[in-house]
Amino acid sequence: MPQSARNTAAAGSSDASSDTPKEKDRLRFVICGAAGGGKSTLLKCLLDESRTALEDSPQSDRELGIAVDVTWRHFETDKRKFMAADAPGHEQDTGTVAMGAASADLAVILVDARTGIPTQTRFHSQIVALMGVPQVVLAVNKMDLAGYAQSVFEAIAEEYAAFAHELGIENVHAIPLSALTGENVRAGRGAMSWYAGPTLMEALEGADPESDPARGSFRLPVQRVDRSDPDSRGLVGTIASGRGDVIADRNQPPAAADQFAAHLLWLDKSAMLPGRTYAIRIGTASGTAQITDLVHRVDVDSLRHLAAKTLERDEVGYCKLALDQRVAFDPHTENRRTGAFVLIDKFTGATAGVGVIHFPLRRATNVVWQPTRVDRAARAYAKGQMPRLLWITGLPAAGKSTVADRLEQKLHAAGVHTYLLDGDNVRHGLNRDLGFTEQDRVENVRRVAEVAKLMVDAGLVVIVSMISPFRSERRMARDLVSEGEFVEIFVDTPLAVCESRDPKGLYKRARAAELINFTGIDSPYEPPEAAEIVLKGGEEDPDTLADRVVDYLNVNRTIPPDAS
Repeated sequence: MPQSARNTAAAGSSDASSDTPKEKDRLRFVICGAAGGGKSTLLKCLLDESRTALEDSPQSDRELGIAVDVTWRHFETDKRKFMAADAPGHEQDTGTVAMGAASADLAVILVDARTGIPTQTRFHSQIVALMGVPQVVLAVNKMDLAGYAQSVFEAIAEEYAAFAHELGIENVHAIPLSALTGENVRAGRGAMSWYAGPTLMEALEGADPESDPARGSFRLPVQRVDRSDPDSRGLVGTIASGRGDVIADRNQPPAAADQFAAHLLWLDKSAMLPGRTYAIRIGTASGTAQITDLVHRVDVDSLRHLAAKTLERDEVGYCKLALDQRVAFDPHTENRRTGAFVLIDKFTGATAGVGVIHFPLRRATNVVWQPTRVDRAARAYAKGQMPRLLWITGLPAAGKSTVADRLEQKLHAAGVHTYLLDGDNVRHGLNRDLGFTEQDRVENVRRVAEVAKLMVDAGLVVIVSMISPFRSERRMARDLVSEGEFVEIFVDTPLAVCESRDPKGLYKRARAAELINFTGIDSPYEPPEAAEIVLKGGEEDPDTLADRVVDYLNVNRTIPPDAS
């Protein structure tokens, strides 16, 4: 039975028996704070207080798509059922904190009365605010080791309230306690008679479960279509409130766009790079996304907005994203489930970041694709050839440009309509504003790939010769064109051979630390793992290498034997 139906039945209706016991509701909460603050001790104290402790359930957040496991502890008292997540306080466990907060009704922020509010606690609070947890209990622990001093408690509570207000967390209740002795966890004690508020257990029992799916406009993210009955079909999913595709209230539909602004928490050890392509999941929808603009990052202590070009691990920023398709979503402030997303590294499968949607970008609705009657097939037919994107990659001085030039000459002589985009040449115009930082290299490849896509659409055989050091961006370029049109050509020349050639003297300058971010020396090159063509640049001359590419293209019918 749906949760909303159970609640209605439990509340009692005209034909329900008055003897039917009211079913307890459930509160999901996460306990977080800096390592050593006493979270495990506090959770044990709560479990000892409960009448029934049920078995734990390790799980991943399947709705949000976070590939991180967290253990939910199930227990109940006479008044309520609980699911509690103990989020580790170590920096490497940020994903667990985010996952626990993603579906929590309440967060218990635990601080040590002797140390106050450390940076890690501020960061956890920032995650709690980002994930939209509506209620916070500030548990000032180890009051016994602080002499039960009221002044200590009040100073911490006041400092945290001010910080929480800047985060947008208004519903904060502070409780002084000792998890070790149970004071103000289960029952009040005389040592803190100056505190007249509820114990922690009383606060949890009285909290409002905001995650009730009956609240809000109806949303049903569709997970699959059930066709088991030949005469009908069913749509299967989890009611998010009351997307792929989303069934929604037609009077209150979700937004549908391929671009939006969002707050992003970065989790990957590799920095977030604007322009890089990541897999994205929003509810049951999946696709690819790029961060098109990092507006700012947020300083964890001061909450100031700082200029930034990238996000490192455990940093939060405000950014704009572009997707490869329109998806349905709600602003996170309206629906926490349909307003959250996860970014995934396309090569490792690891969760790279989690975010919450602020609003759809107006540009997403102002710009639409203008259909035209002359398409790629017609353009290719007029030229008597099959379009291709020949992507030549390799280390600096591997021989890419020379091979590309010889290849174009041979194809041109055979009557093939070509265009060569050389990495150095495009930096004189299209990419003259870009440097050689990692993020600039990503943007450099993105722009060239988009231009190459247009040229392939024009029916050309496009030759791109550039280092393009990262697999992710070469994969992005491949995904821009149709299946079979992308040919990755790896000029596999050993570093020692490249360095011995050094026609521009760049290796020498890089070794002397006069150049930074030079590929092969202090910036990485990720060789292709499954290139269509591998050329041994240190073993054969450029004409022979170019001939090998021509042979491949002939075999794969880039130049049709009969274009008529």
